[in-house]
Amino acid sequence: MKQVSKRIVSFTCAAALLVSLAACSTSGTAAEDSSNPASASAPAGAPDGTPPDGGNGQPPEKPSGNAPGGQGGPGDFGGSGTVTQGTSANTIDTDSTVYSTTYTSTDDDENALRVDGAEVTLSGVTVAKTAGKSSNTEDGDFYGQNAALLATNGATVNIEKATVTSSAQNGNGVFSYGEGTTVNISDSTIQTSADNSGGIQTTGGGTTNASNLTVTTSGNSSAAIRSDRGGGTVNVDGGSYTSNGNNSPAVYSTANITVKNATLTANNSEALVIEGENSITLENCDVTGSMSDSGTSADENVHNVMIYQSMSGDAEVGTSSLSMTGGTLTGKRGDLFYITNTHSIINLSGVTLNNEDSTANLMTIAGNSASHGWGTAGKNGAQVELTADAQTLAGAITVDSISTLDLTLKNGSDFTGTINIVDNAEGGTAVENNAVVTIESGCTWTLTGDCTLTSLTNNGTIHFNGHTITLADGTVLK
Repeated sequence: MKQVSKRIVSFTCAAALLVSLAACSTSGTAAEDSSNPASASAPAGAPDGTPPDGGNGQPPEKPSGNAPGGQGGPGDFGGSGTVTQGTSANTIDTDSTVYSTTYTSTDDDENALRVDGAEVTLSGVTVAKTAGKSSNTEDGDFYGQNAALLATNGATVNIEKATVTSSAQNGNGVFSYGEGTTVNISDSTIQTSADNSGGIQTTGGGTTNASNLTVTTSGNSSAAIRSDRGGGTVNVDGGSYTSNGNNSPAVYSTANITVKNATLTANNSEALVIEGENSITLENCDVTGSMSDSGTSADENVHNVMIYQSMSGDAEVGTSSLSMTGGTLTGKRGDLFYITNTHSIINLSGVTLNNEDSTANLMTIAGNSASHGWGTAGKNGAQVELTADAQTLAGAITVDSISTLDLTLKNGSDFTGTINIVDNAEGGTAVENNAVVTIESGCTWTLTGDCTLTSLTNNGTIHFNGHTITLADGTVLK
């Protein structure tokens, strides 16, 4: 076994040479949509921020949960264009404290309980949305129409030891809507059973603080922790959050979501999704996903964590952020990470990574076909800055020719696997600096196959195991 130790090798490449390092190119080029070109300040291949003609791009669990035009949904998509929250069977609009009261709803577009602009404490209450669908799914997802419990208009709602259930289509469990609205919920149970019905939902700049909840969703497109247009802030500490339907991650983020000391399980979906300029921060969480091959984005990639920009308008175009410290991340099927049509910063520190699909990648960074509206084919690559801090990584990483990876191993990190540049499937023009790797002192990379990189800075140790690293200028390290 040969090794290179404490040696610095750095090269800069030309785009034409990158193509020669990639796998065999495809001949077809997909037609472009009507999106505007990326701004000069955006990374090469970054999403341009404008939806293509024809409407929304569809995420794997777009919080409305269905394709544009209302396919498969209980009502029309597109929203009303104004804040439309329907009616409520019970409304509290004055400051008060309520104990052990039951609130129910069976009508369409109706909340079982709405707290409107008041500071309210709810202790031991039961909230049940047992019937009644939403006439407009995006009004349900954006504004809280038809949710079991809706907080709105700057309300502050303190909830403890509550039971919230919803069996209504597009009937989210606990919904926090709007700037200045805050839901503080603890030691409670939330259960939803119909499609398009998340557990805790935050939109329009609202805030949700949750601790020690048991959240279970069973419908399709029903993430346990959800956000949608306008985002907001979500803080979760402790508890278990389980989704059982297709296209239903444990966490779907179009907001700033932090989860600590919790169990996050998606039994028929990827575990985590971040859309656009939003974030998920996890500390000491146990995360498991098992994506179904019938999921909305399965035709593009089967995966456990997805970071992307849908171009639907539900999330601002910008940098997506994923930070994981401690805990575990387990993928039952597909690639552990899939990033497309966005710029992303990923920080992993001391996370136990388990990919149970031996045929899948550790990470795939690539453009997509644009069949879901996720940017323009051939121009919708991803730009990933990945930092492994005291982290063990294992598996294959592929970066297509319109995408970039900047990987840093630090603080004793160890990577066993390969990194390779491959051609973009849609024949897009190659960009520079596809794969840049920095290995800091005390870190190790053990090759399991031949690799292609743009440049390498090695202050640690590389175990070649008979394999090679080919750089963009044709230099072969072995």
